[in-house]
Amino acid sequence: MSNSRQSKNSGFTSATEVARLAGVSRSAVSRTFTPGRSVSDETRSKVLAAAEALNYHVNHLARGLSKEASRPVCILGGNLSSPYQSRLLEHLTLRLHKAGRAVMVINTDDGETSAKEALQKTLNYRSTATIVLSGKPPVSLIERCLQSGQQVILINRLGQFPHAENIDLDYSSIMKEAFNHLITAGCQRLAIVSSAARSPSMVVRETRFLEAAEEAGSEVTLIRPGNTSYQTGVLAARELLNQENRPDGIFCVTDLIACGFIDAARHEFGLNIPQDICVIGFDDIEQASWLGYQLTTFAQPLAEMAEAACERLLSPCVKKTGSQLFDARLVRRKTLR
Repeated sequence: MSNSRQSKNSGFTSATEVARLAGVSRSAVSRTFTPGRSVSDETRSKVLAAAEALNYHVNHLARGLSKEASRPVCILGGNLSSPYQSRLLEHLTLRLHKAGRAVMVINTDDGETSAKEALQKTLNYRSTATIVLSGKPPVSLIERCLQSGQQVILINRLGQFPHAENIDLDYSSIMKEAFNHLITAGCQRLAIVSSAARSPSMVVRETRFLEAAEEAGSEVTLIRPGNTSYQTGVLAARELLNQENRPDGIFCVTDLIACGFIDAARHEFGLNIPQDICVIGFDDIEQASWLGYQLTTFAQPLAEMAEAACERLLSPCVKKTGSQLFDARLVRRKTLR
């Protein structure tokens, strides 16, 4: 086969085409590219020359389908452009690539039907494991992964499925700490700004904060004016700060929401933070440390959580059931007295 003929071929060069050009058998091509297999020097030279002429590359994916350690890993998530999700995805993919695993990422933002089609492709490629990020991935997709016999690891999904493995945060102690810091700062009228997306991690942050307040005998206002976005924080500020007896201590379930709240409080209501109102966020995204915010927040140990998830995939000796809990560290900046 000539190079010009090969250039017209819309697909990848096959081992059969290499064998034909080299004048050897198909098995000889396979042996040439399989470490430890026997092949004569003459045959090897012919095969390598033909492979170079045809720009042939070994299909490691097909070769590895029978070996679990070579099969791809699927990562299922939505809102992947958000600072938190993008950082977590970066940690996961770098760790898996370092281990030699191919990664297939499915973005669920395009709707459940599209995500189901993409998930089926990963199953066709014999993906043996799926890591599900916190947020939007619908329950039906997770159920599909479990029914297919895949190893399923959920990050910040809080034990939704008994047969899945869970990487979670110890929200009971973290939210109690957030509540106590606002009380210690002298705040008397507290509010939670949450997300209408109602993802498992958003819901548990609300619930555990409210439980801490109830235990202390405090009342807390809870609002969910929009999805997990900067604009939701702006809307929350307009709703809460227009009240006659406005709150003086705010917990926002994400930093992005907190940034919107802070900007509106300062620029639309002329409030000083933290003198007039204290704000605590969650996630410690890059923007939280910017001079315009200096947001007090909780930092999730994303590198450690990603490492734990990957270890469950890569190490047969690691326990494959139950939840693994991590703590989030308070990063104290200038929005808390």
